[in-house]
Amino acid sequence: MNWTTAVSMLAMLLWVGTVKVDAAAAAETAFAPATLTTAAESREMIWNAVAVDRGRIFVAGPRWTGSKGPALALIDAHGTARPYPSVGWNGWTPGADDRTAFVNVNAIHLDGRGGLWAVDTGSPEFGGDPLPDAAKLARVDLATDTVDRVIPLGPKAALPGSYIDDIRFNGDHAYLTDAGRPGLIVLDLRDGSTRRVLEGHSSTTATPGRDIFLDGEALRGPDGTLVHVHSDPLEVSPDGRWLYYGPLEGPWSRVETRYLDDAALSPDELAAKVEPWADLPPVGGTAMDANGDLYFTDLAANALRKRAADGAVTTLLVSPDLHWGDAPFIDAKRVLWLPAPQIDRAAMFNGGVSRIRWPVKLFRLPLEIKR
Repeated sequence: MNWTTAVSMLAMLLWVGTVKVDAAAAAETAFAPATLTTAAESREMIWNAVAVDRGRIFVAGPRWTGSKGPALALIDAHGTARPYPSVGWNGWTPGADDRTAFVNVNAIHLDGRGGLWAVDTGSPEFGGDPLPDAAKLARVDLATDTVDRVIPLGPKAALPGSYIDDIRFNGDHAYLTDAGRPGLIVLDLRDGSTRRVLEGHSSTTATPGRDIFLDGEALRGPDGTLVHVHSDPLEVSPDGRWLYYGPLEGPWSRVETRYLDDAALSPDELAAKVEPWADLPPVGGTAMDANGDLYFTDLAANALRKRAADGAVTTLLVSPDLHWGDAPFIDAKRVLWLPAPQIDRAAMFNGGVSRIRWPVKLFRLPLEIKR
């Protein structure tokens, strides 16, 4: 998200915060009717990402929103959001070792192999360049609650102005979007090597005229210019064949993962493999179900919608509580978790005055059981 001006990031505090949480939310085995309920809430932490593993709820959020909690936290059964995996990893301050602490976490995701990955943009200022050695991926072993792998996103992956946004996994590879410098990053999980692809391609670049609206107003940066976000959401098809992706504002494209994984293809050859996929509105986040259904948050409508594999779109919920619903997550028990961080109400978009309506909430929605 390379916006035209930057906002200074608040120094990260060593913190343990208390939130209200439904302790049974993650452990529930019976599905209630399809009703949105509050799973957790906070008056300090502003989370835009969630992952749930075996009853444990993980949340994360970037510092520049004004969040006063850890970069990555575990919400325990007692309602306490604790720095995860340690205080040290959440204790970054200017001048600290950028390689062993979270500078700015924008996304978290499970790899299906017992690991939780945090995407660290590496920039203490929103819109700023990543610090040397700061942009990285950190994998936490969920069995030991320790970081067991760090993959640096060096200057060939995280460019000046990059905002490494999100990640998805597919076998021995993972794919990342860059919302600041339009393009994708292909990661070889076997050796940690990275390649930038589709650099500046139309499928990764925000289109002028497709603006982000919330409450009827176009989102503007601190200098009053319209905000445009390049390659941001992405999903891998359940069979691993396709990567679906696009700018936050849409539209979405798709490309076969076998072509992404082929380092021998030239930029032009790879670009020729890209196909249009779905003309979706600006989204806060997405999650793909095992049957190919895509759940997405429609920012302009405060809505949660579902795009079926055949392209049909249905609306599941419309509510002011879903204002800037961000990255949803579907857990093993088919519960959809949805953070609502109210990103556009952060101080940087409102003349330096936060308009966040506390508490910030994490919602859950049981999905239909697949027969």
